[in-house]
This record gives sequence, C-alpha cells and structure tokens, in this order.
Amino acid sequence: MSWKKKVTTGSNRKLPPFNFLDLEALKDKLESSFLVFENEVNGERNSYAHKIRQEAFKVFEEKGFPTKRDEEWKYTNLKPHLKQDYRIFPKEENTVEFKDVKRFFLSDIDTYKLVFIDGIYSSWLSETTHKGFDVCTFSSMLRKYPEVVKDYFNQALPKEESLAAINTAFAREGAFIRIKKNKTADKPIQVIFFTTDHQKEMWMQPRNLIVLEENAEAQIVERHQSLSSHEVFSNSATEIFAGRSSRLHYYKIQNDQLNASLVDNTSVKQYGNSSVRMGTFTFGNKLVRNNLNFFLEEEHTETHMDGITIIGENQTADHHTLADHKVPNCYSNELYKGVYDSNAHGVFNGKVMVHPNAQKTNAFQSNNNILLTDKASIDTKPQLEIYADDVQCSHGCTIGQIDEDALFYLNSRGIPEKEAKALLLYAFANSGLRNVKIDELQKKLNRLIARKLSVELDFDL
Repeated sequence: MSWKKKVTTGSNRKLPPFNFLDLEALKDKLESSFLVFENEVNGERNSYAHKIRQEAFKVFEEKGFPTKRDEEWKYTNLKPHLKQDYRIFPKEENTVEFKDVKRFFLSDIDTYKLVFIDGIYSSWLSETTHKGFDVCTFSSMLRKYPEVVKDYFNQALPKEESLAAINTAFAREGAFIRIKKNKTADKPIQVIFFTTDHQKEMWMQPRNLIVLEENAEAQIVERHQSLSSHEVFSNSATEIFAGRSSRLHYYKIQNDQLNASLVDNTSVKQYGNSSVRMGTFTFGNKLVRNNLNFFLEEEHTETHMDGITIIGENQTADHHTLADHKVPNCYSNELYKGVYDSNAHGVFNGKVMVHPNAQKTNAFQSNNNILLTDKASIDTKPQLEIYADDVQCSHGCTIGQIDEDALFYLNSRGIPEKEAKALLLYAFANSGLRNVKIDELQKKLNRLIARKLSVELDFDL
C-alpha cells in the first residue's frame, strides 16, 4: 500500500557516443565495455569465474535495467539516475591522503582496513591479514583460491536481478573476508570504497565476498564515499555465507554526497545455529536502493535486520528485504525506522517467506515512519507469505507526525521547540541502534543522527 503525508495510505577506451535522453545508450555502453573488459582479463577468459561472468552478462542483456513496470521497482524510478554519460573505467589513478579522509574511518579504535580508490585496492590505506583468517581483496581470491570461487562466487545473489547480474559480469575487485573454523577476527574490519574526481561521471561496481566458517566470528563495517563533484553511481554486490554456529555483525553506513547514488545487492546464506545481525544506516546519497536477502538454510538460525533512515530534500531511500525461512525452528526480527523531511521519498518493501516445512518459525517485522512535511512520502509494503501452520509471525507499519502531546510536555519543561523535536526524533530512531556492538561506531552513528537533526543534543553521544 502507498502512504502519503496528506494523509493517504498505503584508460582511453573508444565507446559509442552517448545519448543523454536514451537509457538504452548506457546499456549499449556497458555491453561495449564488457568486450573491453574481456580483453583485459587475458588468461582468465577460460576460468570458471569468467564463465560465471559471461552467464551473468547474458542475464543483463536479456533483462536490461529495471523500470517502474517491474513490481519490485514500482515505487522507485531508476531512470533519472542513469541518464548520465558514466565513465565505466577511470582513465587515471588518483591518490588519497589519509588526513583528507580520516573522518570516514573508525579511527579511534584498531581495525583491519580494506580501502579501494576508484575500484582499485589501496595498500597504503589498508591493513590486511592472512594469520588465522583472510582479510584481503576479491581479486586475490580469484587468483589464489579457486576452491572458494567454485563454492561461493555468485551462489547467494538472486540470478534474475539485472543490476546484480551486471555487477557479477564485471566482478573483479572488492573485499574478500574469510574467517576460518573456530576463529574470531580479533578486531573489527572496515571496508571503504572511495570515488575521486575524474572530471567525469563515474560508474562503480565493487564486489564483496564474506565467508564465515563453522563457529567463526567477525564484525564488519562497510561504507561507500564519493570525493567527487560529479555524479557517481555505485552498483555494489555482496555475498555472505554464515557457517554453522558462526556469528556476524555487519554494518552499512550510507551517508554519501547528494551527487552519489547507490544500489546495493546483499544476499546472506545462513546455516545451523548461526547468528547474523545486519544494520543499515541511511543518511545521505541522492538515491539509495538496498536489496537485502536472507536465506535461512538450516535449523536454529537467528537473523536480525535493523535500519535507520533520516533523509531530506531530493533524497530517496528504498529498502527491499527478504527473510526466507526454508526450514523449521528459525528466528528473524526486522525493525526499520525512517524520518523523512522536505520532499524526501522513502520505500520499504519487506517480505517474510515461510515455506511449508518451516514449522516453529518465529518471524517479526516492523516498519515505523515519521513524515515531517506535507511533501515527504513513504510507500510501505510489509508482507508475510506463510505456508506453515505452527508459526509465530507478525508484521506491521506505522506512519505519522511528531507526537504533539510529547512535544508540548517538553516545551512546558523549558526545552525549545527545535531541540524538543530533535530529542523526540532521536528517541524514535535510537532503537535502530540496538544491535550495534562496536562502541566507537555507535558513537559515530549517534553523532550522524544528531547532525541530520541539525541540533546539539544535551546528552553524551
């Protein structure tokens, strides 16, 4: 159903010339670029990985870009964000000084770091390891670990998703993290993708693979950050495999510039007794589209999805989630909260699928939103699809304005209206931080929330 504020419910490469008014031109450019890309991979052309790339490219050729005619994209128009003459490959390498990007890191604690600049790994800014577990690059994985490629590459992402398919077709660089059996990553892992200014619109396609083997544990923070004054479109894809009794905390910080758009496809496969907690924190970007899929493959898995969205003028945040309960005795809990100002547009489409054999499923889903203006809007569509009878499942959504009684109470206690509103909004959004276990990250997110609310809060962040 649709909900509205008023209040309705519910390198120099020769490529074809670009027609800014023709979306097919970008598709043609990507097709031409794939031929260039194939020529560059040389000996990889006969590899197992490249056969997967070729199969994925055929999917993209057949389907093209999603449009509002597609049910999964009916509330978000991708077309305006693709009408740019995007450069698929940067012409030159740019460097970045740590002092210029320090604010984007968790710099007050010791972490492993995987940093990429314009899609190229930056050893200068990174800190990796192979001691007991692997924190390295996707390109290294392709070269060194053929068994990992066969077991995991493109085994979790939905094959019919065309943007995920084009990412797979060009998959070459990103993060590879493998925590081996009975190992724990001894410090958090940061994965950051920077895009610098090439005086040109850029199209980026990072690819990540995360594997936690049996009884492994890790904490990962992912961020995409544009340093460019031109349009940037990041088409990112991440596959996560949580082995039996593994524990993963994964946090996505989405607070980019308003000339940056992000489509993020993340799929997670969970196995017996594993626990995955995913936090998605969306404060920036012109467009953010998150496709987050959890596939619960074995019994006694536990899944948590938390999201906080605070956006304003000319911003869109679209969250599509899936908790796919295939087997009995599994648990999922999803809480997404949104605050929308000015003419911001939000979308939440959350689906819980309970298959016939998935008895004793516990699945809970909640989407709560506040619209601050008459022009802000949210399209929210929580869904339960249940084919088992011995389950406990619930879903729901709320939408409204700031509680006037609560605002009056704070005003009567001497708190000015602006600060009172910010305090109420902070209290509303804060529960979305319930599963953030890295203290420094929680403080950083608190500061981001306060900044988005344009107020100095009177309590310790």
